[in-house]
Amino acid sequence: QVQLVESGGGLVQAGGSLRLSCAASGRTFSSYSMGWFRQAPGKGREFVAGISWSGGSTYYADSVKGRFTISRDNAKNTVYLQMNSLKPEDTAVYYCAATIVSTVVADPRGYDYWGQGTQVTVSS
Repeated sequence: QVQLVESGGGLVQAGGSLRLSCAASGRTFSSYSMGWFRQAPGKGREFVAGISWSGGSTYYADSVKGRFTISRDNAKNTVYLQMNSLKPEDTAVYYCAATIVSTVVADPRGYDYWGQGTQVTVSS
């Protein structure tokens, strides 16, 4: 069982930056690949970025490539999402998720555990 808690969301102006954190419970965090997803009002859950269990592989949605960076610290049981050059269309609730699959997974159905989400609002 893995419990995930996101933090770091908030209100920021367009062009600004935020760093999201996702703290995981349990001793097996390093066995899980992790992903960040987002969901805007009236839309489905969208893949943002993913990182393999070792941190050796990362993958990004085209919409955030070059602006967002996913990383993890297995010693701290935490995964991060650094978001730069934020745009109003990045506004959404951001979720982290964990999967036992060893590679990056973009399909939300492939994830076993989810956090409760953190709101990111980008004003124009």
